[in-house]
Amino acid sequence: MKTLRITVTTIPRGFGTVRRFGQAALVSDRLGRWQLLGGNRPDRLKAREWVSLFCHEALVDTLS
Repeated sequence: MKTLRITVTTIPRGFGTVRRFGQAALVSDRLGRWQLLGGNRPDRLKAREWVSLFCHEALVDTLS
């Protein structure tokens, strides 16, 4: 049996979670802008890959 581990992090008010990648959270604000909050480098790389596959019209910042 697999165990689902849920971690709670603080997401700023006014943001909705789009998808989680480990400790990183891809969130959107009321204006439709997306941000990746938290996480370590592997989590952020997973998020970047997901965005490139499922949200290919988005621009991905290459600094993180």
